[in-house]
Amino acid sequence: MPAVTVENPLTLPRVAEPGQGTVARKVLGVVDAPAGFEGEGFPVRRAFAGIKYQYLDPFIMMDQMGEVEYAPGEPKGTPWHPHRGFETVTYLIDGTFVHQDSHGGGGVINGGDTQWMTAGSGLLHIEAPPESLVVSGGLFHGLQLWVNLPASDKMMPPRYQDIGGGSVQLLSTPDGGGLLRVIAGELDGHKGPGITHTPITMIHATVTPGAQITLPWREDFNALAYVMAGRGTVGAERRPVQTGQTAVFGEGGSLTVRADESQDSHTPDLEIVLLGGRPIREPMAHYGPFVMNTRAELQQAFDDFQAGRLGVIPAAAHAHTGLGHRGAGPAED
Repeated sequence: MPAVTVENPLTLPRVAEPGQGTVARKVLGVVDAPAGFEGEGFPVRRAFAGIKYQYLDPFIMMDQMGEVEYAPGEPKGTPWHPHRGFETVTYLIDGTFVHQDSHGGGGVINGGDTQWMTAGSGLLHIEAPPESLVVSGGLFHGLQLWVNLPASDKMMPPRYQDIGGGSVQLLSTPDGGGLLRVIAGELDGHKGPGITHTPITMIHATVTPGAQITLPWREDFNALAYVMAGRGTVGAERRPVQTGQTAVFGEGGSLTVRADESQDSHTPDLEIVLLGGRPIREPMAHYGPFVMNTRAELQQAFDDFQAGRLGVIPAAAHAHTGLGHRGAGPAED
């Protein structure tokens, strides 16, 4: 499954196990990610559906896109859509995606790559497979995470970070049973390449059958674990988890994940995304592609979009613009 891997994890820097007396994080709950369709019709799982925002903050939502094997002519993307007030993190595991925005930014990401887009004050944006993939079909799989911005940064200028798979920090657990890809933030002093406005850690871990990983975790961060593929347990209490489930951890200085000894033939290992962030603890008003602090700011975002102040679609583009993108629903205070 993962594009970024190594033959022998024991050749990598190793993460030290937490010291004696470290409080292990207990599992508060495990939720199922409902399946649906996004954009022009690609399948997604809503990883955070049903989880209270107090346990997610500063994360807003995360979609697992695919895993899907497209026939020729089937690959799909999203229409042009606006964003304001947060950051999107697109981590591609298999396939190719092309990004373009109304500010002239964007690029191509392939398996193992991450694109970090700070929407800030706002822009129009599109994500689509390249024409070659549409013609040929093929495997597509990835994640998109939304990270909130504090009020002081919500209107900052938009920015892109293209993070190639080769720049991701690769680490191993002491016994080599876990391969850790640090995409953003840090783990045990090892820093990932992603630069975040809101302090977070994002890790893609591959845990071999029967192996257990116990990682140090910042006590001022929350902690979430989403299973992209495979089966295992989370927490010292060994709460069962499987593909499409998210575990929410309580407070403490370490977290534990274990892979079942028996996995499916098409999923040889447990593939899990570990997320932590320092809560912003500000009011959040969220509707569709806008994440602000108040309803008045949401209304201003809609007004600015309608007036063309978030940018215009480049003349060469032929897709339409829509607001029905990712997480549309009633605003929350």
